[in-house]
Amino acid sequence: MTERIEAQIERFAPGFRDTILARRATSPADFEAANPNDVGGAITGGVADLAQLFARPVLRLRPHATPNPRLYLCSASTPPGGGVHGMCGLHAAKAALRRLRA
Repeated sequence: MTERIEAQIERFAPGFRDTILARRATSPADFEAANPNDVGGAITGGVADLAQLFARPVLRLRPHATPNPRLYLCSASTPPGGGVHGMCGLHAAKAALRRLRA
């Protein structure tokens, strides 16, 4: 895909390829070898099915809160999951604010 991506960028930004000094392609297997949490190379923690939308990382009412009142989870492994950039952090921040008000 590297060639195709570069060709598309070159199409809209002529001369782009001339600015490339080095290139490194990483496969899904490379990602998983470097970080076992990247199952199949998925940086979002693996499967993204309907059950995982509500049960990541565990099935509970407040998935961003932890038993430690000073620790919250805001990674792609929390709802609404990977690909919804910023929303995991927003939900974790709201959970922290709710706990502070309580």
